[in-house]
Amino acid sequence: MRGLFWATSWVTPELVLVAVRALNFTSMKVLKLGLTLVRHGETQYNKEGLLQGQTIDSGLSEIGLQQAEAAGRYLKDVLFSNVFVSDMLRARQTAEAIMRQNRSCCGLRMVCDPLLKERSFGIAEGGHIKDVREMAKAAGQTFPDFTPPEGETQDQVKERVERFLDKMLRRIWDERRRDGGEDDRAERAPAEAPPDEGTAEDGVGGTPLHALVVTHGAYMCVAARYFVEELRCPLPPGSDKAAMLSISPNAGLCRFILTLRKEEGGVELSHVRCVFMHRRDHIRSL
Repeated sequence: MRGLFWATSWVTPELVLVAVRALNFTSMKVLKLGLTLVRHGETQYNKEGLLQGQTIDSGLSEIGLQQAEAAGRYLKDVLFSNVFVSDMLRARQTAEAIMRQNRSCCGLRMVCDPLLKERSFGIAEGGHIKDVREMAKAAGQTFPDFTPPEGETQDQVKERVERFLDKMLRRIWDERRRDGGEDDRAERAPAEAPPDEGTAEDGVGGTPLHALVVTHGAYMCVAARYFVEELRCPLPPGSDKAAMLSISPNAGLCRFILTLRKEEGGVELSHVRCVFMHRRDHIRSL
């Protein structure tokens, strides 16, 4: 291009620069992002089989604190660029334990977002899960799909998931652009992912952008179903879909790789890959 322009006498270096910038602006931008979801550690309510939802803001039990510390040890060498956390106490305590042990988190700010709150179970909060299962059965529904009076429906939670995802992706993209990365790694197409080996860095080795999101069991369940059923995210080979879309254990981990593309209209999520679901290696001995 430069040789062609310079062969024409009326084309100046300034016009060449303008043309190059225009091409850069209109070309497709691609960004790969790791997303690790962590359910908070156990609370006393979890231990007793009681629903917490949104009105009961309980902290972690002794076992829950140990689970959070175990998650932190497991993830200590994993590189994170962003941390997003539900504003509920049990999630914040879990995130604090992980960040305290992770070297890449020492300069990061925990962003608390109410969009990551647990699903509201309405009048059933504080009651036994088995009682809600009976309510669901009487209504001819299964527990995950049943909405207690004054609670959130699955679709309402999914709307929060979509809003958070859009908000997070725009924030990360804008931060990357401000840091000057749009002309560097952001323009490269994602490299072929290495085989997953059962390590804490599966799927994100060498990935500069990686969001840690600490949230809740029912919320994660809705998010996973949204990724798989609506965004057509493939599950790992040999996975049992029903098991993969069930409730994650306390301090369980799920990881996805997201590919973002920027077009004229804004940032779009073009591809999602699931690396693992409900990993619990770090808490098996607790």
